[in-house]
Amino acid sequence: MSSETINRLLARTYSEPCLDDAPAGPQGAPGEIINWPMLKLCYRTDPAAIAALLPPGIEPGEEPHVYVTIYNFPVHNEPEYGVVVNVAADYNGQEGEYTLCIGIDQESAVFISQERWGQPKYPARIHYFRMLDHVEGRAVHQGHSFVEFRGDVVGTQAPPVDADQNEWWIKSVRDVDMTPGGYDFPPHVVHVYSRYATAYLQKLEGEIILRPSEWDPIASLLPMREQVSAHLWTPVFLDRRITLAGELDGEKFAPFADTIGGSRWPGEMGAPRRSE
Repeated sequence: MSSETINRLLARTYSEPCLDDAPAGPQGAPGEIINWPMLKLCYRTDPAAIAALLPPGIEPGEEPHVYVTIYNFPVHNEPEYGVVVNVAADYNGQEGEYTLCIGIDQESAVFISQERWGQPKYPARIHYFRMLDHVEGRAVHQGHSFVEFRGDVVGTQAPPVDADQNEWWIKSVRDVDMTPGGYDFPPHVVHVYSRYATAYLQKLEGEIILRPSEWDPIASLLPMREQVSAHLWTPVFLDRRITLAGELDGEKFAPFADTIGGSRWPGEMGAPRRSE
């Protein structure tokens, strides 16, 4: 069992050689979506850029990595195409990742996920496909494409060891009378623990593209300094638990409470900030 998150482990695996005699990939019934691999992307940004987005109580991780996942996975017994943007971040000394946004293409899972777990979901359009060895992924929100990948499979790599994944979400409800710094439910860190094995791992060569967008400011707030890795990753889901991990200082959290839509990007009354 690795002490690293699965995303950090995949990034480190990228430099490993591809297998000469790779096994066949997972097989399923024609048209089955449950075994779709996830498109896993990693790039390096500025440490200060990550620190600026983390509420007090959550600390930047050891490496200034941004992890982007584009996926198609069944939720509510139908396909959900989505994009997840995480940054390396630790809470109470535990290595993990802070989730900034989860854009998905089905509305039914957005609001219940926010209400129950503080999951930063919002509606988005996701384009994701593989044709032969070519792979493309793109996330679109408010008419703007904000992250894209185009590349090709260049080989199959040995699966890394099983790994734990710790993600940090924030559950909070500000008070109804709009008192500055007041809450009906004060900000709490939600610990999303998962454990994964890897069924199949394929290395990609291609380009991560960040595009300017006021509504999804990944290009401006988390600029790419170095592309680290790109994979098609087929997971084995071993465990998943969601728990309240601890309360954050409400006064210090107040500047982070106003976000763009359902994301954790800094905003103003639910929209991009206009006063800066």
